Amino acid sequence: MKRTLITGAAGFLGSHLVKRFLKEGHHVIGMDNLITGNLKNIEEFFPNPNFEFHHHDVSKYVHVAGELDYILHFASPASPIDYLKIPIQTLKVSSYGTHNLLGLAKAKKARILVASTSEVYGDPEVHPQVEEYYGNVNPVGPRGVYDEAKRYMEAVTMAYNTFHGVETRIVRIFNTYGPKMRLNDGRVLPAFIGQALRGEELTIFGDGSQTRSFCYVDDLIEGIYRLLLSDYSEPVNIGNPSEITIGEFAEEIIQLTNTDKKVTYKGLPVNDPKQRQPNISKAKTILNWEPKVSRSEGLRITYDYFKSLTHEELNKKEHNDFDKYIIR
Repeated sequence: MKRTLITGAAGFLGSHLVKRFLKEGHHVIGMDNLITGNLKNIEEFFPNPNFEFHHHDVSKYVHVAGELDYILHFASPASPIDYLKIPIQTLKVSSYGTHNLLGLAKAKKARILVASTSEVYGDPEVHPQVEEYYGNVNPVGPRGVYDEAKRYMEAVTMAYNTFHGVETRIVRIFNTYGPKMRLNDGRVLPAFIGQALRGEELTIFGDGSQTRSFCYVDDLIEGIYRLLLSDYSEPVNIGNPSEITIGEFAEEIIQLTNTDKKVTYKGLPVNDPKQRQPNISKAKTILNWEPKVSRSEGLRITYDYFKSLTHEELNKKEHNDFDKYIIR
């Protein structure tokens, strides 16, 4: 039986990875410090004898007894609200944390996949974004703590690959959605659905002309799984190239939720990317992967999940410092 360590296991993507690797017959070791993760996301796995959970911060020394075959590093805050609330931890988990896990992979002779992001492209001047594009990132802006942390993650991962011969994989994740997302974490899709469910107007930052490309979580997990098992060590974009403006997307959510509320506009956050669309040619060629779930189908499943939340979960307020970074 393969033994796989998944960091950030109690988070949105981490919990879906736990489910997939248990299904594939792995013994899964989940690790999370729960700073943004939630044990509710993985409580269904605790009765499984092939799952164990370690409450630990990977920014500190990481010890796992026994052999390891794979490590998937998904421990990181992943929303703008989180970057602003815990900027130092955001930097540490992708720098110290990645270094610690690469060292563990080296010691255990394990293959490691690290979760990078489309944010390494910043506010892109190349569209759609290809892996060879170096990006347009402001290192000292409010988003820099996340963007630069992920860029460092990629650099140190490649260094361990070339210098120490560690088997490494790098996935650049574009906007992903699905069940187990935090409803009020500041990302556009759960924010829109949460506002609709609470009977509020949908908030658009900017004029709504900026674009995003949304990938359903099951498609993303399949791409990650294929990348881990591939022989390719350079970064690979995984996302859905179906691009839509935020204004158009708000209208889709209004129709999906049947809300009678409209939209309200606020200033655009500093360095907010105007365009986001992955070029997935490498994923198609190398992994034989492309997304299968349409946005309409994925949104319906996600909306049903959010409708199942309790009143307390629906109305839980997250720390929000967005107004400090709005362009007036």
